[in-house]
Order: sequence, then structure tokens, then C-alpha cells
Amino acid sequence: MEDCLFCKIANKENPAKIVFENDHAVAFLDVNPRSPGHTMVISKYHSRNLFDLPEEELSNLFAAVQRVARRIEGALRPDGFSIGINHGAASGQEVDHLHVHIMPRFYGDNGREVQSLVHNPPKESLEDIAEKIRTFANNH
Repeated sequence: MEDCLFCKIANKENPAKIVFENDHAVAFLDVNPRSPGHTMVISKYHSRNLFDLPEEELSNLFAAVQRVARRIEGALRPDGFSIGINHGAASGQEVDHLHVHIMPRFYGDNGREVQSLVHNPPKESLEDIAEKIRTFANNH
């Protein structure tokens, strides 16, 4: 994608602190890190979000996420990780290129768990929601 910031990083048209690269993915330090070693992993295949990335590229992307997290663990010795995707503008996605955040976590870092991002409990029963999802899956 011609105007995509992350595609430009993958194509070496824009600078980045790259910490990993293979034929399918690139990982680079976030320019506004939330923790030491906060890294973003992207597919070299342009996709706006999780739905746009072909399955074979999705497996390559998550294999890269695993490799990068292991490297960060060895280099920085965090106590844990928060790993996530902001999918769509409503979730906070700022660049329209699928990217996976790897945020090293340290005891006392004042961070919270992923579940703390949203507090919007359903009004419907869990069974009703599960049935909607199953029905959609069966019809598509």
C-alpha cells in the first residue's frame, strides 16, 4: 500500500528500530513505548485488520510474534507480557495496517490486565450470545 506508514517501514522507506525481520514479518520498537521493549510486529502483506490477512500469512505473523517475544524475554527479562491487537478505530487502531503489540510487563509498572480495557457487560445472557455466534457460523 503506497501511503501506509507500516508498509513504508517494511520496505525500508521510513526509518524504524527494527528488532526482527524475515520474509513475512517485521518487528520494530514502538515510537511511543508504553514499556521498555514495547514492540510492534507487522506482516509484510498489507492488511488493514485481522479479517484482511490470509490465513497462511496470519500463521506467519503469529510465529513472528512468538519469536520476538522470546527475544525480548531473553534480552530484557520482563516479568510477563501483554500482547494484543487494536482492531478498528473504535478499539484505538491508529494505523490501518494490522499490527500486534508486544508490551513487556514488569511488577510495579502500574499497568493493568487486558480485561480492564473495556467495561461494557452484556445485557443478554451468555447463552443467547453464544447461540447468535453459533448460528452465524453455521450460516456462513
